[in-house]
Amino acid sequence: MPLEPVEPQRLYRQIAVQVRALIAGGEFTPGSRLPAERDLAKQMGVSRPSVREALIALEVEGWVEVRTGSGVYVLDRAGRANGDGTQVPPAEWGPLELIRARRVIEGEIASLAATQAKRRHIQAIREAIDMMQEDTDRGVAPLAGDRAFHTAIAQSAGNVVLLETVQTFWDARRGPLFERLGDYFETVPSWRMAILEHEAILDAIRAHDGPAARTAMQVHMDKSHARFSASWRRANSS
Repeated sequence: MPLEPVEPQRLYRQIAVQVRALIAGGEFTPGSRLPAERDLAKQMGVSRPSVREALIALEVEGWVEVRTGSGVYVLDRAGRANGDGTQVPPAEWGPLELIRARRVIEGEIASLAATQAKRRHIQAIREAIDMMQEDTDRGVAPLAGDRAFHTAIAQSAGNVVLLETVQTFWDARRGPLFERLGDYFETVPSWRMAILEHEAILDAIRAHDGPAARTAMQVHMDKSHARFSASWRRANSS
């Protein structure tokens, strides 16, 4: 059963469907290692990060096991209906596509915030960064502070639709695919880098510099995308 090129719509789902079909059809037997990520990407005409999202989705669903530094291996599903019972919801957004969408929308929100933010909004953004710093210093994923940071910026933009859009983005982070991806690629050093990027965004908003705020937010999203697109080996080397 040959691999086929896929269309760029919810890519990771289409990739996962093809690989799952190959496993179910016996092309890849339990215990065998899947082709290298770069080879799968080349055969299917997609990016390596999209393949990575698909493989993590298959891991969440109990089809494969990711062994850092070794490869991705097919699990024996005999006697198991759905692995551990966990499935990635069909409607779940791919984390990397979500970050790209956030770059567009939250960049403009940051620009608006720079022109409209009041003292109370700037204080809320500052407190959110401090919350992130406290959690990071304790080795705890600073997700609450991160959410508070982006929410405070959206609130200062003065548009309830934009605020609810940002909140929807954050609700998507609670999906099993995003959480598993975070297990691999979010570390204390990466959180510290994100905090520095947040500081730059706050500086631009505090200065009421819309273009600088937009750029700072876009740079943050680009770097977030790069962190989640890191190789397995580099992501676990810290």
